[in-house]
Amino acid sequence: MSTSTYTVTGMTCGHCVQAVQTEIGKIDGVTGVDVDLASGRVVVESGGDIAASDIAAAVDEAGYELAD
Repeated sequence: MSTSTYTVTGMTCGHCVQAVQTEIGKIDGVTGVDVDLASGRVVVESGGDIAASDIAAAVDEAGYELAD
């Protein structure tokens, strides 16, 4: 089990949160996604290591960006 934390910028509402959760949740190996709208913090749980580039691509697909 692996847990990684990221910060997503540009989210402003519950729909934003749902879009990010859905896209990250599609990645093979992801077992859980917790998104905090106020802080932009996203915690991803997985069965193994997930490449940050895969998370970034999913966030981009949802219409947002990972903070540097």
